[in-house]
Amino acid sequence: MNPTDRDDEPIVPPVPSPFPTATVDPDVILEEHEPAPDLPKVNARYIWFMVLAQFGVFMAFITPLAISLSIRVNELAPGREEVLGYITGAGALFVMLSAPFMGVWSDRTRTRLGRRRPFMIGGMVVGVVSLVVMALAPSVLVLGFGWVLAQWGWGTVLSNLQISTADRLPEEQRGKVAGLTGFATQVAPVFGVILTVGVTGNALLLFLIPGLVGVVLVTLFVALVHEADSRDLPKDTLTVGGLLRKYLYNPAKYPDFSLNWLGRFLFYFGLTLNTTFTAFFFANRLGMQVTEVAGLIASLGGVGVLAVTAGALGGGFLSDRFRRRKVFVVAGGALMAGGMVLMALSSELPALIAGSLIVSAGIGMFSAVDQALLLDVLPEKSTDAGRFMGITGFATSIPQSAAPLVASAILLVGVSGDEKNYSLLYLIAAALVLAGGLVILRIRSVR
Repeated sequence: MNPTDRDDEPIVPPVPSPFPTATVDPDVILEEHEPAPDLPKVNARYIWFMVLAQFGVFMAFITPLAISLSIRVNELAPGREEVLGYITGAGALFVMLSAPFMGVWSDRTRTRLGRRRPFMIGGMVVGVVSLVVMALAPSVLVLGFGWVLAQWGWGTVLSNLQISTADRLPEEQRGKVAGLTGFATQVAPVFGVILTVGVTGNALLLFLIPGLVGVVLVTLFVALVHEADSRDLPKDTLTVGGLLRKYLYNPAKYPDFSLNWLGRFLFYFGLTLNTTFTAFFFANRLGMQVTEVAGLIASLGGVGVLAVTAGALGGGFLSDRFRRRKVFVVAGGALMAGGMVLMALSSELPALIAGSLIVSAGIGMFSAVDQALLLDVLPEKSTDAGRFMGITGFATSIPQSAAPLVASAILLVGVSGDEKNYSLLYLIAAALVLAGGLVILRIRSVR
């Protein structure tokens, strides 16, 4: 990645283009005197606008999960934090059912803007509407509906950004880009909380300030990063039965993709158990109100930027340099598990801070390198990238749907009255993320 790359003087790559048109893509470059990669290298413009766009999506989309939704649940259903699990679970369930359809639709879209950008634009519109609905929701039911819209809208934007990386990135750039985007997506909610810490009493600003950042940064990607015209691509008529079959695939045909799916599923199940009740967890352990921990979470998140940076960037860049993915994925899962155990057994602020920083480093390393590994093992990239990315989405949407419901039940195990069993919740989460890393070791086609 070289900041001096020229966008206006592309070199036509000596590899067959997946697009039958003669359009030259100004975001593609190749280095001289090097063997042609599986895909031509992308330049700095594509990479940096991709990083910014994913940062924007996560600021708009995950900030509510980090603090805004907790505040609204506390307003609409005081003393019933399990409602947060029901809301987030319902949103994830909707995405789980719709994501493969959206991916297949994206693969088959034929427009002057290409296949992916129309979905980014439409997703932003739905996403902004969802933020207003959540901010003004008069009841828990309406708040839940708003979160479903948010999952659909912002989730569609994010999935098409990620499908774009499957369309465009060669193997030698996947770790670096995954590291940069992994870092961006982990720190975005931190900046979202920091931006909103002074407006926790104004629900509309609490949701719309991060949303505005998301709209601006995604719009920059859509407007300034070229995507080839897809109108001349072969058209594929799809029946209802054919669409339903796209939700399934033969795991025996793609064993490494299946193992990556399972490892990711276990990791994100544990991660969701860990993160859904973060605000309530800190309030419980420190004897504070939920609204009072917003500043603490913002401060802790700011320090955690360093840990996420070390995990995501370090893991991503080193995995490209040494051409190894699995060892970094396992290390990320082990780090995160260790941090969760420390938090589960602690009630003092220093230990909670240390555990949180270790968890941040593990999240950064696992998520970044596993994203690069996914692109390495993704089947049928030239024709069905959106479909298989949608199927991969099950590995995160099922945990996001089921884990909050499971977490709500775990919190009630062995306690009575208003007490919640956060220790058990965090220990189970630690076991799951560690298991997710160990499953990845069985992948054979990637080192």
